[in-house]
Amino acid sequence: MRLLLLGCTGFVGKELVPQLIQSGHQLTLVSRRLPRGYDAERSDGRLTWLQLDPAQAASWQDSSLQGALSDADGVVNLAGEPIAEQRWTAAHLKILENSRLETTRLLVEAMADLKTPPQVLVNASAIGFYGTSREACFQESSAAGSDFLASLCERWESAAAAVPTGTRLVTVRIGIVIAAGGGALGKMLPVFRAGFGGPIGSGQQWMSWIHRSDLCALIQRGLEDPTWTGVVNGVAPQPVSMNEFARELGRSLGRPSLLPVPGPVLQVLLGDGAKVVLEGQQVQSERLDSLGFSFRYPDLSSALAAATS
Repeated sequence: MRLLLLGCTGFVGKELVPQLIQSGHQLTLVSRRLPRGYDAERSDGRLTWLQLDPAQAASWQDSSLQGALSDADGVVNLAGEPIAEQRWTAAHLKILENSRLETTRLLVEAMADLKTPPQVLVNASAIGFYGTSREACFQESSAAGSDFLASLCERWESAAAAVPTGTRLVTVRIGIVIAAGGGALGKMLPVFRAGFGGPIGSGQQWMSWIHRSDLCALIQRGLEDPTWTGVVNGVAPQPVSMNEFARELGRSLGRPSLLPVPGPVLQVLLGDGAKVVLEGQQVQSERLDSLGFSFRYPDLSSALAAATS
């Protein structure tokens, strides 16, 4: 397939892009920053890079981007600023919104202008759609929550749902992504390896996670399999509490996991954004079994072993 990729130069894209190239797809990667490590793929024509900001309307007037979208059989849109890496000021909340909502709106509008739009759009969302709870277990059929992230995810999904008739839409509500070299685990590993690791906050909050390799496989299935449509939860079958996650990570590294990070410390650093880490939600998928998806890392111990080896 000829694929247009937005927001795929970060932590997930680091594995997704080589995987799609290895599978024989031809990629056009849209990014504000130069992606590194793909020189061979670019030199033989398997990957084209366009330095554009897809959240800006002017980018969609660029003839190279218009041509890439017109030629594309499928699109992957993972664009969005990281949720829990900065304090939630009014300005940063606007960045979180625009990076998702404007990119998706402009993409879908550009698709609608085409005589023959792409066959499939795989669009990211997040399990923040469901809000937070210690008691509830959320599945794809569960209603949206009522906090900022739930509202953002709901609006993000609505923007994607305006795809032209004939374009298959797969919306992936992504959980906490686990792999070496980035994401939440990348921030925790140095602390745990030094012997100072432990649960964050109460330790009772749920962590609904997925190994990056499984997420990339899920995205690829969404692109290639015409039976995939609608919302799927991008989470492994066994969510865990923060206490369990810290114990398992300490065990996999052979280090103690006894020193908790108090919630107020995180709130000082992230403000309202600490809610993402301190509250959490238990999310499972009621659809992936029927879609025939098999996890390479269905349990936390195997996922952490792969990520820390």
